[in-house]
Amino acid sequence: MPVATGTTNGSTEPGPDPLPSPQAGPSPEGGPEPAPSSRSGRMMRSSAVMAVGTLVSRVTGFVRTIVLAAALGTHLLGDAYNAANTIPFVINDLLIGGLMASVIVPLLVKRRKRDADGGKATEDRLFTGALVLLVVMTTVAILVAEWLVRAYASGFEPRQAEVSVILARYLLVQILFVGMSGLISAMLNTRDKFGAPVWAPVLNNLVIIAVGATFLMVSGPGRTPDTVTDSELLLLGAGTACGMVLQTIVLVGSLWRSGYRWRPRLDLRGSGLGEAVRTAGWMMVYTCMTQVNFLITTNIASRAGVASVESGAEVGAGITAYNYAYQLFQLPYAIIAVSLITVLLPQMSDFAADRRWDEVRGGFSRTLRVSALVLVPLSLAIALYAVQVSVLVFARGNTSTADAANIGTVLAVMSLGLVPFTIFQLMLRVFYALSDTRTPALLGLGNVVVHGVLAVTAYLVLPPSQVVVGVAGGFMVSYLTGLLIGGAVLSRRLGGLDGRRILGSLLRLYLASVPCVAAGAGVLWFFTDRFGEGLVTNIGAPVVGCLVGGLLFLAFAKLLRIRELDSVVELVRSKVGRRG
Repeated sequence: MPVATGTTNGSTEPGPDPLPSPQAGPSPEGGPEPAPSSRSGRMMRSSAVMAVGTLVSRVTGFVRTIVLAAALGTHLLGDAYNAANTIPFVINDLLIGGLMASVIVPLLVKRRKRDADGGKATEDRLFTGALVLLVVMTTVAILVAEWLVRAYASGFEPRQAEVSVILARYLLVQILFVGMSGLISAMLNTRDKFGAPVWAPVLNNLVIIAVGATFLMVSGPGRTPDTVTDSELLLLGAGTACGMVLQTIVLVGSLWRSGYRWRPRLDLRGSGLGEAVRTAGWMMVYTCMTQVNFLITTNIASRAGVASVESGAEVGAGITAYNYAYQLFQLPYAIIAVSLITVLLPQMSDFAADRRWDEVRGGFSRTLRVSALVLVPLSLAIALYAVQVSVLVFARGNTSTADAANIGTVLAVMSLGLVPFTIFQLMLRVFYALSDTRTPALLGLGNVVVHGVLAVTAYLVLPPSQVVVGVAGGFMVSYLTGLLIGGAVLSRRLGGLDGRRILGSLLRLYLASVPCVAAGAGVLWFFTDRFGEGLVTNIGAPVVGCLVGGLLFLAFAKLLRIRELDSVVELVRSKVGRRG
């Protein structure tokens, strides 16, 4: 991260600030400005609701992953299902989903603030247009399902590809419901309704958990693409799609309760959508770059998975291992950072519309530092205990201990990039709040080049069972490159990025984590030496190591005067004091 010049903070760090706490500004309705403490309190409450909902959603999603791993394994059948189930989300991101944070939310915030009807007409046009477009997209995707599977999994065996196409024809229905869920969530967020968008996915997860458990009970262990039946594929495909349908129904109900009543309309004159479409052009470029990254990952990983099986390696090393590791990797980011980022984006868009650059810069700095307070030590702990946790979680049913250990190795590599990944994602939100999608598109192009070169190198150099590890490493390095370039651009754009304070906080956080990692490694060595590799070590080492490491981190964070910790402690004390 480049050191900012000319920031409002000057050369010295001020005392602890309430985190996160944007300053007061004009209310959208033009009424009296809320006090800073009031805005901070509302943001903290919204973040807390999102954090709890995200936690439950991610925990149930975690259970969903465990059940699917036990039911399908990480070999050819698991790869066929995961490839088919990923395609609808990829298509949605490519054509609709990427526009939500970058274009739709800032547009809705602006129209709700400036239009006499509070942006109602704009919302009706968006809802109608999105519904029509998604129905068309879904229909076309189902018709060309075979081509889509070939594009994303060209290395599949013939029967494996056939199974993936059958599943895709059920799962591609999700394009409609994923897209509408994203739009409705954006509309709810602009109304300061953050609960339903994070709680509705819980129902989706519960449905898929039931589907996976039923499949395991019906089919038993050892199913492969050659032995799976059409009725079992119907259960997997249609059952999974039903979860997304239920999620969308819940979100529609929440939007209805918020007071919105949809009036179909496609009259675009004066809607402001022309500006949004022009802005979306660069966002489409960025989204295309992310999908090129995904194409590289899926094709290389699927080929490596088939090669690993053909070479006789007793380990699943394809796209399933990568996906499961990535889901675990995203868990802390989703719980800690996404909750803050989602609440912050409408506010940053509001500040940017009023050209209040100090508020934009301050929101970015606070969110980054609060997230890093947890994510820095947590990322190192995950890297240290990734194999033990993965074996504990995944080694059951059709997933062997070796399969689970390989997932853990991929996760360990990913976790080292958790902080750069989070910073990069936060930077993108700042660019979106500034209505700038061109810079993220160019950053995405750089990510593709870095990731592509490293992924292909991993495929050519590493043995098949380890290719996904190299692909994961290249993916994380691409985010580190992106944040360095993006940070320099954003710093110039905002007249500084509070870089000195951010760099100081990150440096102290990593220094405070050094003794924690040393202690955690010692605990792991003790358990492995005393109890060997097994259940006791897989449970005991992470639990004891994290307890000891957590206490050491708090002690050294206090010693190094990490101000974010003081701010969080003061905030908790004030909340407890008021309740008492």
